[in-house]
Amino acid sequence: MGPTITLALTGASGMPFGLRLLECLVGARCHVYLLYSSAAQIVAKQECALTIPAQPREAARMFGERFGAAEGQIEVFAREDWNAPIASGSSAADAMAICPCTVGTLGAIAAGLADNLIHRAADVMLKERRKLVLVPRETPLSTIHLENMLKLAHAGAVILPPAPGFYNDPQSIADIVDFVVARVLDQLGVPHALQPRWGER
Repeated sequence: MGPTITLALTGASGMPFGLRLLECLVGARCHVYLLYSSAAQIVAKQECALTIPAQPREAARMFGERFGAAEGQIEVFAREDWNAPIASGSSAADAMAICPCTVGTLGAIAAGLADNLIHRAADVMLKERRKLVLVPRETPLSTIHLENMLKLAHAGAVILPPAPGFYNDPQSIADIVDFVVARVLDQLGVPHALQPRWGER
């Protein structure tokens, strides 16, 4: 098994990025701690026609079957599960991504409001100086959003808006999704072959 990665899905538009990221983490044999908000469940249904079960055990089974995960490779935790390993710095994951990340989640993390497991897990990553990648999907950005992003960047987080490049001549939405997911995987230190790198062609 590869590194342990925490992945949180929140209620911003862009659920295809998060689901593709999960698929790639499983394919790279990472151990995945998965979290999702209630708003993420709504967005997954709307954007991907995917019903994410409310019960963590059922969600782990569903995602495991969907992406061909090994038994125990995906562990799902409830938003109030304070006994989850990622709630403590003594058992922090190797890295964490929030993809997609709402600006509300981003603001809560910037303010240190660890009032659910997603916020707390991110707070742990910052205090333990582990890699935290935030993929905020919002436009336009207000001064408040930008100030929160700057604050988090100063604290060590990576702010990675899902802004695709077009120099690889994407032919489909899937190509555009893969461009963004490839950048997230690079930041998490997870190897992949999703896109040719600049200068490889």
